[in-house]
Amino acid sequence: MTLDQQKSILTIALLAAFADGNKDDAEREEIRRIAQSLAGDGGVADLPRIYQDVLLQRTSVQAAVQGLSDPMHRQLAYEMAVCVCDVDGRQTAAEREFLTRLKAALQLGDPQTAAFDQQADALVDVAEKAVPVVSAAAAPRAAAANVHSNAPDAELDKSILNYALLNGALELLPQSWASMAIIPLQVKMVYGIGKAHGVELDQGHIKEFIAAAGVGMTSQYLEQFGRKLMGGLLGKVAGRTLGGLGGAATGMAFSFATTYALGQVAKRYYAGGRVMSTAMLRETFQGLLTPAKQLQTQYLPQIQQKAAALDAGQIMALVRGK
Repeated sequence: MTLDQQKSILTIALLAAFADGNKDDAEREEIRRIAQSLAGDGGVADLPRIYQDVLLQRTSVQAAVQGLSDPMHRQLAYEMAVCVCDVDGRQTAAEREFLTRLKAALQLGDPQTAAFDQQADALVDVAEKAVPVVSAAAAPRAAAANVHSNAPDAELDKSILNYALLNGALELLPQSWASMAIIPLQVKMVYGIGKAHGVELDQGHIKEFIAAAGVGMTSQYLEQFGRKLMGGLLGKVAGRTLGGLGGAATGMAFSFATTYALGQVAKRYYAGGRVMSTAMLRETFQGLLTPAKQLQTQYLPQIQQKAAALDAGQIMALVRGK
C-alpha cells in the first residue's frame, strides 16, 4: 500500500470519527495527539495536517476516495469507517448517513458490504448485552457497597493478564472487525474488577471511567487502526493479509499494554473506594503503559497461540462471556 493510499484511508477514518459531531474537546485533543504520534513513529508525515483538514472541513469523502482505485483498498476503507462509527455503540443517524454516502463514493454495492455489516452489527449487539444493566434503584446501593475485594489480588491480576493477552491476539487477526472486540472486552474486564470490590456498574459508567483514564473509545480504535495500517497488517489483497508478525507487533503491544494498564488502574481505583481524581487516573495509567509494553514481549508466544485459535464465533462468545 502506497503512502497516498494510506493517507486516503486514514482521512476516511478521521471523517468517520467526526461524522456524528459529538466528540468533546478531550476526545478531539486525544485524536490530535494520535495523529502526531503516528506521524512521529515514521508513519504518514502530514497526518497532523490531515487531522486539521478533517476537523476544519477542508476535505471530503469525495476527495479522499480519489486516491483509492484498488477495489480491496476501497473495501478496507469502508470497513474501517464502519468500525470507527460502531466502536462507541450504536450508529447515530448522522453516522448512518455518512456511511451511505461513503459506500456510494467508493462504488460499493450491498453484496460487497453485507457480510461485513452483519458481523459488525452482531458484535455491537453482543457487546451491548455483555454487561448487565444496573437499575437506578440498585446503583446507590452498589456505590455504597463494601469496597474490600472478594477476590485475591493474584486472581484479579491473572484475569487482567488474560484480557491483555486476548486483546493482543485480536490485533493479529486479519478480520477488520476483530479489533472492535477489544473495547467491549475492556468494558467486561473493568466490570469484573468493580464487581470483585462490591461495585456493580453499567456500560455507561464503565465507559466514563475508561475515558477518565485517558482511553477514549474512538481515539483508541483510531490508534489501533493507524498502527496496524502503518505496520502493513491491513495491506489486504484478495482476502489475504500482507505483512507478518513484525508488521503487527506495534499494534499488538499497544492493545496488550493499554488493556493491562487499564486493568491495573481499575483495580487500584475500586480497591481505594473510587476517590482518585481524573488527573490521578490519567497519571497512573500513563505510568503503567511503559512497563506493560515491556511485559508484552515476555508473553508473545501466548499471544500468538491465542490468535491462532480464535475465530469469529469464539470472539463473539468471549465478548458475551460464555
